[in-house]
Amino acid sequence: MKFHVPDMSCDGCLRSVTKAVTTLDPAARVTADHPTRTIEVETSASAEAVGRALADAGFPASAA
Repeated sequence: MKFHVPDMSCDGCLRSVTKAVTTLDPAARVTADHPTRTIEVETSASAEAVGRALADAGFPASAA
């Protein structure tokens, strides 16, 4: 699944985003494209759960 994370602007932000997702699913994989501020998430969790985890971490996201 892909998400647009407009507030992700640096590697520190990516670490926080990755931590939010892997707290939800420790086996999740997150890859980022900084120029477009998008992430691709491979997880068994639902898109809604990932979206909530991102928002709770301070990085509201929308489906990309």
